[in-house]
Parts: sequence; structure tokens; C-alpha cells
Amino acid sequence: MKAAAAALAGCLVCCAAMGQVATASPERGRSLLLQRQDTGCVLCHQIPGLPAGGALGPSLHGFAQRSTLAQARVQVADARRFNPQTIMPAYLSTEGLHNVAASYRGQTILNPQELEDILSYLFQPSLATP
Repeated sequence: MKAAAAALAGCLVCCAAMGQVATASPERGRSLLLQRQDTGCVLCHQIPGLPAGGALGPSLHGFAQRSTLAQARVQVADARRFNPQTIMPAYLSTEGLHNVAASYRGQTILNPQELEDILSYLFQPSLATP
């Protein structure tokens, strides 16, 4: 499991290095976090600097202190790598998904750029204190 998570993280780093991911934008990340229909992040998480969110998932206040950027990248990309029973969507994976509507099969919820934008928001120094 750790090898798969490391491989996924390495792939994302590789994509960024190859220029497939532009400079991450905290502003775009904030916008993505607020999209209830597309990402759903605020439906489950309390997120610093955003309107009140849900309580299904852990609070993301102090997330940057509890996680490295690489760990967070893998966690958001596919939380099943850490907890196979999680209810968190696999944002950057299509493997092992069941009952996916035909029009969404083979598509990820986020692309690598969007993942980097979200992480750039969550890892801003101004949000560093819980």
C-alpha cells in the first residue's frame, strides 16, 4: 500500500516537473474547495478561511502541521490508500470504483492542476496555525 501511495505521489511530482501543472494558485484552490457540487470538500470538512463546513470528515484547520505536502497530495488524490473504508472520494483515481455512471467512467473528480491548487490553499503560511 505504501508503495502504491509513493508511486502516485511520484507521478504527481513528475507531472508538475514536466510542466503539465502550472504554478499552483491558492485563489483557484479556494474556489475549488467551495464548489459544493464539483468537489464537495466543504460538505464534509471545516476549512480555514471558508464558511462553515460539514463535520463528516476531520477539520482541515492545522492540516499543514499534521501532514507534509507529499502526504496530503496522496491523501487527497486517493484516501483509500490510507483507509480502504473511507467515505472520502478518490479525487484523482478511477481504480476500483463501482457503480459509476457511464458518463463519468474513467474520469477523475480533480485533475493534477486542481489538486495542486487546493493544496496551495491549505498549505498557505497564513493558515498555518490551528
